[in-house]
Amino acid sequence: MPHRLAAALLAVITLGCDARPADPHMTMRYLALGDSYTIGESVAEHERFPNQLAELLRRRGEPIGQVQIIATTGWTTDELNAGIDRANPRGPFDRVSLLIGVNNQYRGRAVEDFRGQFAALLERAIGFAGGDVRRVFVVSIPDWGVMPFAAGRDREKIAAEIDTYNLACRAACEKRGVKFIDITPISRRAATQPSLGASDGLHPSGEQYRLWAEKIAAEL
Repeated sequence: MPHRLAAALLAVITLGCDARPADPHMTMRYLALGDSYTIGESVAEHERFPNQLAELLRRRGEPIGQVQIIATTGWTTDELNAGIDRANPRGPFDRVSLLIGVNNQYRGRAVEDFRGQFAALLERAIGFAGGDVRRVFVVSIPDWGVMPFAAGRDREKIAAEIDTYNLACRAACEKRGVKFIDITPISRRAATQPSLGASDGLHPSGEQYRLWAEKIAAEL
């Protein structure tokens, strides 16, 4: 086989084994998995944290295209898993984020059950990143107990349970070598900074999501 033909054939085979763009200037893909905090309940689409993050990454040279979001307000780990099945996203993606668990906590589900379900979702996220854990990051669960919606509830209990859930998330990430980004302290600022809360009295505002996006971008 002539040398040039063999080299061309090898190039085709190599490209066929890697679905990521060969040209670094081509669009990169970002998949965001989660619940109301990922879909951005009560804020405009451009204010969602994945969208704000994508814009920050573009500014520093990552050509992120339109973000694919699989998230719905109220979803628990099992509901997100089923939602992923329905959406059937096709990887590999250059960035994959996972933020889930607040509704497990809100519904009073045992953290022991959450651990296994979260670990399974983390494996799916890694799979969507082509098996590259460096392309995956987990965002901690924010503390909804500081929001006006939680008035009259045991805020300390909510905070303690959120912390326990986040410890489970962090442990799963450390086990798999995935970056865990803790935005929970930012969420707790809403207790004294009303501008960090959305108009529904429960979810973060676009301003709070901006703070999340800036912290995430700084750690990626």
